[in-house]
Parts: sequence; structure tokens; C-alpha cells
Amino acid sequence: MKQELTRKQQWEDIVRKLSSQFAGGETLDLDAIIFLIGVQELGQIHREFKKDEKINLMHIAICRLLEPYGYYAFDYIDEQGWPHYKVKDELPPLKAGEQTVLMKEAIIQYFS
Repeated sequence: MKQELTRKQQWEDIVRKLSSQFAGGETLDLDAIIFLIGVQELGQIHREFKKDEKINLMHIAICRLLEPYGYYAFDYIDEQGWPHYKVKDELPPLKAGEQTVLMKEAIIQYFS
């Protein structure tokens, strides 16, 4: 139970810090945080992104976040500077709540 509270506090700390830095204090949701991680991983921070690029940024973030769990492996960076990953292991079927828990855990690990 103590570890669970610690994880909850770690998540709240990450949300608070990122919300303060990037949303003027408005609380960022999980998708927004995943998007920010994608931008960070791409490294093209100061530019506008098209809708399809935003989806690709979230994909990059998810691959990067799940890489330590053995689901993805970095493959290469293309000529535009976008990282590409390959699937190493299929994700098990997860319910929506389980997906959220996994992503929050991965984000906590990413920022640790």
C-alpha cells in the first residue's frame, strides 16, 4: 500500500510540474503528457505539428515509454529526424484502466 501511495504521489508530482511548465497551471491529462514526451523524443521542440504528426508523436512516446518493458526496440532515425521503433513483443490484451496504469507507470519510470 505504501508503494502504491508513493506511485500516486510520483504521478501527481509529474502532472503538477508539467502542467506548470507547459499548460499555465491547467492540469494536463495523460494524452497531453504522452504528446509532450513525443515532442521531447523527437527533439523538434519549437515548431508547429500537423494533425498526423501529432499522432506520430504520441506513437513515438508510447514506443519509447514501453521500450524498457520489452515491447518495442529503437530501430533507426529517418532522414527527417523521426525515430522509428520495431515491435519486439505484442502487448497483452489490457482493459482501458489497465492501459492507463501501465502508461502512468512507464511515465513515472521515464522521468525517474
